[in-house]
Amino acid sequence: MSPAPSRRVLLGTGLAGAAAALTGALPAGSAAAAPSPGTPWKEDEGQTYSVPGLKRPVRVTVDIWGVPHIFADNVGDLFQAQGFNIARERLFQIDTWRRRGLGRFSEVLGASYVEQDRAARLFLYRGDMAAEWASYGPEAREAATRFAAGINAYIDWLGDHPDALPAEFRQLGYSPAYWKPEDVVRIRTHGIGNNLSSEVARARLVHAGGTQASAYFRKLEPRHTAQVPDGLDPSLIPADVTRVYSLATTPMVFANGTVRRLSQELNVLRETATGSNAWAVSPTRTATGRPILAGDPHRENYTLPANRYIAHLSAPGLNIIGAGEPWNPGISMGHNGHVAFGLTNLPADQADLYVYELDPDDHTRYRYRGRWEKLTTATEEIEVAGGEPRQVQLSFTRHGPVVKIDEPNHKAYAVRTVWTEPGTSPYLGSLNFQRVTNSREFIEAMGAWKTPGSNLVYADTKGDIGWVPGALVPRRRGRGYDGLLPVPGDGRYEWDGFYDNAELPSSRNPRAGFFASANEYNFPPGYPTPTYEWQPAYRKDRIHEVLSQQRRTSIADTLALQNDERSGVARQFLPYLAKLRSTDPTTAKALALLAGYDGVTSKDSAAAALFETWIMRFLYPAWAQLLLPKPAADQLVGISIDLDLRVMNDSFVRPDDWFGTDGARKRDELLLGTLPKAYADVASKLGADDSAWRWGAMHLHMFVHPLGGPNVGPTERGGTFATVRSSYFYYLAYPYSEVLGPTFKMAIDVGAWDNSRAINAPGQSGDPRSEHYSDLHEEWSAGEYFPLLYSEQAIERNGGTRILLRP
Repeated sequence: MSPAPSRRVLLGTGLAGAAAALTGALPAGSAAAAPSPGTPWKEDEGQTYSVPGLKRPVRVTVDIWGVPHIFADNVGDLFQAQGFNIARERLFQIDTWRRRGLGRFSEVLGASYVEQDRAARLFLYRGDMAAEWASYGPEAREAATRFAAGINAYIDWLGDHPDALPAEFRQLGYSPAYWKPEDVVRIRTHGIGNNLSSEVARARLVHAGGTQASAYFRKLEPRHTAQVPDGLDPSLIPADVTRVYSLATTPMVFANGTVRRLSQELNVLRETATGSNAWAVSPTRTATGRPILAGDPHRENYTLPANRYIAHLSAPGLNIIGAGEPWNPGISMGHNGHVAFGLTNLPADQADLYVYELDPDDHTRYRYRGRWEKLTTATEEIEVAGGEPRQVQLSFTRHGPVVKIDEPNHKAYAVRTVWTEPGTSPYLGSLNFQRVTNSREFIEAMGAWKTPGSNLVYADTKGDIGWVPGALVPRRRGRGYDGLLPVPGDGRYEWDGFYDNAELPSSRNPRAGFFASANEYNFPPGYPTPTYEWQPAYRKDRIHEVLSQQRRTSIADTLALQNDERSGVARQFLPYLAKLRSTDPTTAKALALLAGYDGVTSKDSAAAALFETWIMRFLYPAWAQLLLPKPAADQLVGISIDLDLRVMNDSFVRPDDWFGTDGARKRDELLLGTLPKAYADVASKLGADDSAWRWGAMHLHMFVHPLGGPNVGPTERGGTFATVRSSYFYYLAYPYSEVLGPTFKMAIDVGAWDNSRAINAPGQSGDPRSEHYSDLHEEWSAGEYFPLLYSEQAIERNGGTRILLRP
């Protein structure tokens, strides 16, 4: 690892496929040598800002990797300084987040945003604010208030320094907006949903192929068969029933001054495939006798800047470092000098689609328990730039916001989510464990965690390691009500409260000496299952395999494992090819290339280029067409942006059960029949000489600026969704664009904190003028890291920019 990242910026003008269709800008400081945080400040050695509301001066040292180390004399000032700093670095990003979440884009960009603004407002928290604040811990309201005040103070500063205004605001022609503390907690639509699109997709598949067709969609764990709820007619569910929900939840991007959004397919991928890795290793299995904790969350990773920001927050009683969401106060993954913590997505089913019968004579009434019940409505005014305000009506059933009214069929559709409950602003529950001093306190604090469903892996300085899940999981009541399909809203299918986190399983100091979580099915029998739709265990199995073989794990070993590119899918499917032969020249070439494949999906691998193209673009569709009637097969392939290859593998393991008599022969014919098509497809893209093929030439990543540039990339990538170094790529367009994976990664040496390592791509800043806009991209692409510094001495040695915030 180099002592400091290079400053080379990789600029790209386009990326074919999904990222090509997608296209902040924030002030930066000048570099200077940093003093020790404990020494007197000399104003002429750094930047100085006046920040009304501070009680005492706050010192910020931005190290050479762009991480701000914020030192305050009290916690209130600390959170205000955090807000000021994030506005200084990422004002356009957080302003966009706020406007999207509150439904306030029309007021600056015009009438074309009214529909989107209305969609966002449907999902705002509208409940009791006292209960809302209390859910996040005793200092949440103060933290949000001071955090918002810090953002507002920076916006005021920009009023006197207009040259520092991020260029995006000038380009779009509006100014950043002031924040209210409630903005931090009322917005829910940036949260991870795990089931709504699956419900609709499964219903459409059942309509096309019958109940049995749903077994081809996703492998359910624990073993379970989805049933069509009484009173549900899957054929009547409109194809666009989730359109409003997608408008409200899909990240914003812009191009040429007009809004551009991800396709619904990519939004489905974001909902169903979001995951992470996290693991902890006990002192008995490390090289130093100290625990190690690792974490790398996987979210949409084409946005620029990315959706994580690393910061160090220090004040009496609180000294925490790690990554958080730019729009939240506090830190959600990292360490506080006592406990280290990382999280992965627990795919808890926290949403349902409800279907209502409307009164044919009055579509403002829906049937509930044998009577007509009135929709609740709210009329809101949406300001429109360049036009008259628009009046929009928001309608709600007792279960949630109405997202679709099917007038001809007298049906209404509403989305019920846990977002209507207090305390469900995503990740803000981390405020409850910012000050814990040991693992027992951490476990207790996790009792209040609600969204998103998360596995928290922890390690403390006493040597304890473990796992505790947190999620607000509904108790579903009704015959056959399992959350896998939409349900009638007539009163037969209800949520009967929620499970307490204490009812969920956990693990403390496991016998194996380590614990790993990678979104797999990890609930033992006897516990309530938060979902039937888990991610495959490919990543978890590989992590477990490697850690089991290491007796003295080091930080270097941990970094290597985070970058491991051995595919669990290749491990499953390659053996089926081992005994196959063909006289067809193209098929023979394909078999020969894959015969020597070790399953490592490095960017330089020729076999990986063939294998990934074959299994995703040719084998899976042909398998579906072979086993299902054409309408159902077409439906399955059309909805499966996130392919569950476990179902196909199950059919290969038990071919007679799936393919019928002589099933193994039919399976082998399927394999041999699709291989030459895949080989020809790769050859048409990379040339006839397969020795020159490279997976990275097909598999690219770009960080896309929301206004079209400067972008960072394109960069060749290795890995797939089945590797620890996770990469979900959009395989329906060429080249295959990586759209979901890790941008932030950390490896924590618990107790020797300065030995910890981290990366956050492409850089900490959102301002193209800043040296920290893309300075970490080259290291990230190479699987390298920088030191995550914690001690005052180490910070002093690696200081870059010093900032003083004065009352």
